[in-house]
Amino acid sequence: MKPADSPSALKVQAALGDRFQVLEFDASTRTAADAAAAIGCEVAEIAKSLIFRGGTSGRAVLVIASGVDRVDEKKAAAAVGEPIARADADFVREATGFAIGGVPPVGHKTAPIVLIEQSLMQFDEIWAAAGTPNAVFRLTPSDLVELTGGRTVAVARK
Repeated sequence: MKPADSPSALKVQAALGDRFQVLEFDASTRTAADAAAAIGCEVAEIAKSLIFRGGTSGRAVLVIASGVDRVDEKKAAAAVGEPIARADADFVREATGFAIGGVPPVGHKTAPIVLIEQSLMQFDEIWAAAGTPNAVFRLTPSDLVELTGGRTVAVARK
């Protein structure tokens, strides 16, 4: 583990400012399980960023969920008020400026609509992707809400 030095991770570090530190690992943190293993935390403490495409607006919809949760697309669609669909890799890169597997909750090229799964709020601290498949940063759930301007909602499948 080392401080950020890749261009995408440095872009996230710049968006975060000095309050947070982006860390890069030799091991992959591409999936929630990979990230938890590299960090030494529970998979549930990983805040994964999933990008959907608004069916009417065409806007990016960022759903941030716990690493153990699956997102219920119908609940997310109801929360944003339009149908949504999983975004393909090209849309993700175009909308966010990042590739799938390293999409952070901040620093996007175009500001997305942000939904935060309420189950993340139970943790003292969580870890989120930071621009590459091996970069992460630690924050609190309230930091996540503040940084993203996201709405806390129940979008996990039960």
